[in-house]
Amino acid sequence: MLPGAVKNCEGCMVRCVLAGDVGGTNTNLGLYAVGPRRTLSLRRERAYPSQHYGGLDEVVREFLAAGSERTAAAAFGIAGPVFEGVVVTTNLPWKVEASQLARVIGCDRVQLMNDLETTAYGALFLPPGDIHTLNHGTPRRGHCAVIAAGTGLGQALLFWDGKRYRPSASEGGHADFAPRNDLQAALFAFLQQHYPRVSYEHVLSGPGLYNIFRFFDEGLKRPVDACVRERLKTEDPSAVVGEAGVVGTCRTCGEVVNTFVSIYGAQAGNLALTLMAVGGVFVGGGIVTRMLPKMTTGVFMEAFTAKEPFTDLMQEIPVRIILNANASRLGAAHTAAELMEE
Repeated sequence: MLPGAVKNCEGCMVRCVLAGDVGGTNTNLGLYAVGPRRTLSLRRERAYPSQHYGGLDEVVREFLAAGSERTAAAAFGIAGPVFEGVVVTTNLPWKVEASQLARVIGCDRVQLMNDLETTAYGALFLPPGDIHTLNHGTPRRGHCAVIAAGTGLGQALLFWDGKRYRPSASEGGHADFAPRNDLQAALFAFLQQHYPRVSYEHVLSGPGLYNIFRFFDEGLKRPVDACVRERLKTEDPSAVVGEAGVVGTCRTCGEVVNTFVSIYGAQAGNLALTLMAVGGVFVGGGIVTRMLPKMTTGVFMEAFTAKEPFTDLMQEIPVRIILNANASRLGAAHTAAELMEE
């Protein structure tokens, strides 16, 4: 039997790969069987609360112990910069090493990637039902960009080499925040009182959404619905603000969400210009799917395209929202399948 192979119900040999999406909140693992033409079928999956573990190797060991499959290759999308097979995670006290994971898994084909790299790659394999198109634009063979607000702000590139797309990571979410109007300038000044340097992640993330709320609440003294104020005492503040803003139960929260969406569109446009992403921009992250009604009002695309003298070019760039929460893990699985064949 080949390394990493198991028998399916017909007795045929099936090779398996392990894929993971590692975030500050959850670590999402999946084991996939690799079929002909590198088709993938999920055998089992599980999400683990990242903060409850001392490292990724602990999570992987527990996941693998729950089954008897052998793994031929593995790949992980991790929130943090990857240097020579090592990641010090951005929102977790973890140091992840490919060599250590290889020992735990029992195979030497292990690749660590930035989580936006794997999200970018995974987006290429999503069915139409897992994508919501904001702007059809003019589809071209060219570079694509991915931006995703979650625990932090991730950005990545899909480089078109003339034959295929190759994912590449960035830490552009930590670039300096650039206000575009008087309101955002006041927001910037407010955040300067709390941070030595204000980055896009300070406004485009879960914590960033709450930062914008604090500006409206504490800085501008806008009225806040009493029910929202009460819920903020015991619930996730960003989730409360986002829900109230989308549903419309709090006018100030609605302004907060609109400001968030506008800044998001502007930064997505900045990324598209920087990378010349004429192949399209993918927008991901759980925040976006929960805010979908606000993302489709035109506020996002208005900010995205407001890039004189390149407004016409921006209007031609396809913009798509990733609806599948497992896009990063899917990208890692396809990467692992490629590793298996090398």
